[in-house]
Amino acid sequence: MPYADGNLAHAVDPDRGVMHFAEAGSMRDRLIVGLDLPTLSEAEKAVRELEGAVSFYKIGYQLAFAGGLDFARELASGGTKVFLDMKLLDIDNTVAKGVENIVKMGMTMLTLHAYPRAMRAAVEAAKGSDLCLLGVTVLTSMDEQDVIDAGYEYDPHTLVLRRSEQALHAGMGGIVCSAEEAQAVRRIVGPDLAVVTPGIRPSGSDHGDQKRVVTPAQAIRNGASHLVVGRPIVKAPDRRAAAEAILAEMQSA
Repeated sequence: MPYADGNLAHAVDPDRGVMHFAEAGSMRDRLIVGLDLPTLSEAEKAVRELEGAVSFYKIGYQLAFAGGLDFARELASGGTKVFLDMKLLDIDNTVAKGVENIVKMGMTMLTLHAYPRAMRAAVEAAKGSDLCLLGVTVLTSMDEQDVIDAGYEYDPHTLVLRRSEQALHAGMGGIVCSAEEAQAVRRIVGPDLAVVTPGIRPSGSDHGDQKRVVTPAQAIRNGASHLVVGRPIVKAPDRRAAAEAILAEMQSA
């Protein structure tokens, strides 16, 4: 199984100019805490409480539109890794110009929807930088009926695999998918690309609006390089203890 020892680090592929993830590092580098909080002050408090236990944070729409972009720059400038979850999708030029500015922010990871033209534009714009571009395949809140309602002819699993192939050919740095699909995706993309899995829920926790969920240990066994965990940590009474319990479960795998 790729990354079975829990060791990862990142490196730029000189041929593609895109950040990939290869062996070296620690399990702590593989847990990404989603700062899915309504205010900047709450996010700052969460980071303080998690200091020393967590080194990687995700900032998405909710916090981004509450001052989170400046906070992302601040975290990155202090050496903290930041996953900017913007799920970009637009015409080629707009995607490219957005990526160029995100590169300047010092982010570690950035998401865009795994549409071939958008991915190719983003890869060209990020060439030579340390930014790992992630193609979002199918949202973990979507099941087969949701995919049908959105107009796709594929079931979620097939659509994830098709988009993973397209992301690989576009030169992306990684894939975002459910941990349910991580093993199949890993077979497609090989050992070097990041396979980032949201929808992670510790055993016995509430699934919330997520439909395709997996435990931390199973996600690691399935070949995930990084786990994104938001509410089970940031909504916990003791955030640090919740993060440490998830890290322990990851390590057990």
